[in-house]
Amino acid sequence: MNVETDPSSAGFDADRLKRIDRHFDAYVDDGRLPGYLAVVSRHGRVVHVASHGKRDVESGAPVEPDTLWRIFSMTKPITSVAAMTFVEEGVIDLNDPISRWLPEFEAPQVYTKGSALSPVTVAATEPIRLWHLLTHTSGLTYGFHHTHPVDTLYRAAGFEWGTPPGMDLAASTRALAALPLVFQPGSEWNYSVSTDVLGRLVEVLAGKPLDEVLADRVFGPLGMTDTGFWTEDTDRLAALYVAHPRTKLPTRNEAFGSIGTTRPESFSGGGGLVSTAADYHRFTQMLLRGGALDGARVLSPRTVSLMASNHLPGHVDLEAFGRPLFAEMPFDGFGFGLGFSVLEDPIKAKTLSSAGEYAWGGAASTAFWVDPDEDLTVAFYTQLLPSSTHPIRQQLRQLVYQALVD
Repeated sequence: MNVETDPSSAGFDADRLKRIDRHFDAYVDDGRLPGYLAVVSRHGRVVHVASHGKRDVESGAPVEPDTLWRIFSMTKPITSVAAMTFVEEGVIDLNDPISRWLPEFEAPQVYTKGSALSPVTVAATEPIRLWHLLTHTSGLTYGFHHTHPVDTLYRAAGFEWGTPPGMDLAASTRALAALPLVFQPGSEWNYSVSTDVLGRLVEVLAGKPLDEVLADRVFGPLGMTDTGFWTEDTDRLAALYVAHPRTKLPTRNEAFGSIGTTRPESFSGGGGLVSTAADYHRFTQMLLRGGALDGARVLSPRTVSLMASNHLPGHVDLEAFGRPLFAEMPFDGFGFGLGFSVLEDPIKAKTLSSAGEYAWGGAASTAFWVDPDEDLTVAFYTQLLPSSTHPIRQQLRQLVYQALVD
């Protein structure tokens, strides 16, 4: 990634933008991050690129513009966009029960009480619909939450940070369908494997594997040549680190670090992609431009607008309707759309960002947002698990908007 225009021509104070560098350089210099790359763009032009540190501390390899990053849950918006292309074609409707294509979800059971060893369930009163998957209101969960008996059942079945060995996406989806839901579909928000199930639904709709669907409908049209579920160019792939539970300093993680280096058994539509800053920049520019970029149209402007709207009942925020991810990541003022968080109330969120901003991040502390009101996109890349280790996203918002002076 390279700067494409003078910041002042895009309404930024160049000296104030350098505060981004100083702030996150300190993260690297005192050992809190191995390295990072941040990209700020306005009016379709990159106005600032900040980077420092190593993509691989042990080898000494530096962060470079073409470094490959495991983007984890920044995969979710891409899978969601692919799903919405089928909605636009009339293949599926947002209100359609997913059991029409995934019969394993014909009769889901919902947890009501009891322990993981002896759960009590009842039949779902509402089918899981496409809309539920896109908004994380399906009743599905993640094994890594560690907050509910059903989370424990997920871990016992092999679903914590991945899928059980030997299972492809079809098999893992069937296994997930056999587990209870945390709540009745549509009654709450819970961050979950919903987008992984959505990836399987997309496979069935297309009649081909998810990697091919994303290549056909998103990566190919947008020229995202460095994005996929694995890379053979592992020299460019940043090493993955986990924060020490006491010191919070990065420790290399070899087990998770193998993610993205070989073809996975199960394509994770919720968290499996590897990408570069340049590629993901093209994805965010497509969204900001109403679904098209450089003559290639992926979605219509109305579809992008629908996706970037808060779909939670009564325009409530995630604090009111959802189950929080981490105590360190409050969701006051943020709703949820079709694959993104949506900023409903900047005052409640205590942020300088604009109402209507839509965003998401990844488990390894990557993040992006699109601000249609300011014609702005921002993205941040590093490789530190978990994303709640440091308040990077809140700090980056503050640093970007304080430099916007027009």
